[in-house]
Amino acid sequence: MAAIALPENLDLKAAVPLKAALLARRGAPIEIEADQVRRFGGLCLQVLLAARKAWDHDGQSFSIKGPSEAFVETTRLFGAEKALLSAEFQGAES
Repeated sequence: MAAIALPENLDLKAAVPLKAALLARRGAPIEIEADQVRRFGGLCLQVLLAARKAWDHDGQSFSIKGPSEAFVETTRLFGAEKALLSAEFQGAES
C-alpha cells in the first residue's frame, strides 16, 4: 500500500505537489497520513475529495490515517466529513 504523509500546512502552495503525489500513486491502494496537519485549506480539501472519488472509481482503497484535530475540524466545517473521513472520525469532538 502506498502512503503519503501530509505536510503541516495544506495551503495553496501545497495543492499542486499534493495532486502530483496522488496521481503518481493512482491505481494502487493508498493511505493518507494526516496526523501532522495544522492548517487545511479548501483547495487541498478539493484535491483530496477528487482523489477519494478517483480511488473509489478505480475500486482501490483510500484511507485517512490518524487525522489531526485541525484536519478533522476543517473537514467538518466544509461539510465533507462523510465523504473523506472514516466513521471513527466523523463524530470526533474537537
